[in-house]
Amino acid sequence: MITVNDITFGYNRHHAVLKDFSLDFQGGGVYGLLGKNGTGKSTLLYLIMGLLRPSSGSVQVDGMEAAKRLPEMMKELFIVPEEYDVPHITLREYARVLKPFYPNFSDELLHRCLDGFDMSPEVHLGGLSMGQKKKVYMCLALATNTRYLLMDEPTNGLDILSKSQFRRVLLEGMTEEKTIIISTHQVHDVERLLDHVTIIDRNCVLLQQPLVEETEPINLEELFIKTTDIRNRTANL
Repeated sequence: MITVNDITFGYNRHHAVLKDFSLDFQGGGVYGLLGKNGTGKSTLLYLIMGLLRPSSGSVQVDGMEAAKRLPEMMKELFIVPEEYDVPHITLREYARVLKPFYPNFSDELLHRCLDGFDMSPEVHLGGLSMGQKKKVYMCLALATNTRYLLMDEPTNGLDILSKSQFRRVLLEGMTEEKTIIISTHQVHDVERLLDHVTIIDRNCVLLQQPLVEETEPINLEELFIKTTDIRNRTANL
């Protein structure tokens, strides 16, 4: 379980990105984290990873303070940021470096995910395009088999075919014990994957609910617009 309790965080002392903000992710399933630009979605992911520290309040992962980045917590956490660099080595070598930090790392899952993207474990990372690097990194992320996987705009930079492959690959690596949190603006790319949706805005949670399809698929774009419109009308009263 991830617990965000009454946190305040800003990149400078004059502006708080998140202020007195609280949120829980109960665990199990794929969560969509939605919000307008500047609402703190990416910041929240980095706070959960312990890469940023709140000026007040706390972030806990399974009861452990995220800011302490304890080994027993970090072995169950992995993040796929929106932008990143990879070392100029082969994928196989990179996987060998990661394995000691993630005791549940699965070579079998890595190969299955790579197959889903039509890629080889012998690929050299230094010669890849940004889209290819993203696919490789997502395969590694799933192969770590962590309990919690955070993804920031995972479909940015992917073409139409790769987005379809991404959905299949993500389902390939999903189990009941895993929690995946996807922060994105590309709601159509992920809406069929999500078990839960969380919408944040102006330091509060506008909506947090499971997604249950009945007669028709859920349109996340319409849900997001409706939810934020209600918030705006309420704020203007």
